[in-house]
Amino acid sequence: MLVPLQIEGAPPSLDQAVHRLAGATMGTTWSVAVIGPAGLRLSPIETAIMRVCEDVIAEMSQWTPDSLLSRFNAAPAGSSHALPEGFARVLAAALQIAETSGGAYDPSAGELVSMWGFGPSGPSARWPRHDDAGFRPPSEADCAQAHCGWHTLVWHASEQRLIQPGGLTLDLSAIAKGDAVDRVSALLTSLGLPNHLVEIGGELRGAGLKPEGQPWWVDLEPPAEACGLAPMRVALHGLAIATSGDYRKFYLDAQGQRRSHTVDPRDRRPVAHGLASVTVIHDSAMWADGWSTALMVLGPAEGLALAERLGLAALLVTRRSGGGFDEQLSSALRELLI
Repeated sequence: MLVPLQIEGAPPSLDQAVHRLAGATMGTTWSVAVIGPAGLRLSPIETAIMRVCEDVIAEMSQWTPDSLLSRFNAAPAGSSHALPEGFARVLAAALQIAETSGGAYDPSAGELVSMWGFGPSGPSARWPRHDDAGFRPPSEADCAQAHCGWHTLVWHASEQRLIQPGGLTLDLSAIAKGDAVDRVSALLTSLGLPNHLVEIGGELRGAGLKPEGQPWWVDLEPPAEACGLAPMRVALHGLAIATSGDYRKFYLDAQGQRRSHTVDPRDRRPVAHGLASVTVIHDSAMWADGWSTALMVLGPAEGLALAERLGLAALLVTRRSGGGFDEQLSSALRELLI
């Protein structure tokens, strides 16, 4: 079990109830558990949550043609784009992760990701499944011509203004969902509901406590059933968790080799280092989301080294060549073990 180093605040009174809401957004599902009075009106809370999710979609969805991100991607070279605060916050984090990871995570890799069939304009125009026999991967020449390079973005942080260098396809799908989780959590706190658990597409953030004094316990999803690894349970008290893996979205190539949806922008191909998943625990779901992707691209050795250097609480699960899985825990994650 993993628990935060500090438990702060008093639990809500025992007459408070656990209320649950759920729905669909961003091509996936969302759910919220919130502690409040027995008569808490849930309809306006659900409406407010959906409004937050719709704001994220309107700003950063690559699947929505009229989103700010899609309009930026279609804009001519040299055009200047003012970004709202949320979009600017996510972009600044994405660029910081790109620089720190040496380009292992690159928010400008949208065209490259689509070439491999994992984007709205890719050959399959949807997430490939393991039975996508008709998909043909791009050639090395095609990949080399893709406009990909986060350093070509001109970002004026003080003005929250972004310049399109020309032909660049921004893709924030590896970090925007985590930002949505953080936004919903902040919304609930602003509504006087500080004890809650937010989940969007498997990314979670827990805040406060339950009336009985317990934190929000969640179990990590293993990369496969009967994987042989010990189950792990996390107390999300002021913490968020995000996982990047290759066990949900992938396809098998002509040689029967698994191709992950995670593309390494540095060599312009899907990762093939045997890392099955990376889970990062952080106080922000946005940062956990972004860092889990960066570590997933870097692989077992480089990924763990970066997690150690940055003090990230990370769990890296690797496939054995002969079957089965191995796991590596960063020092920061080991500190949370009980």
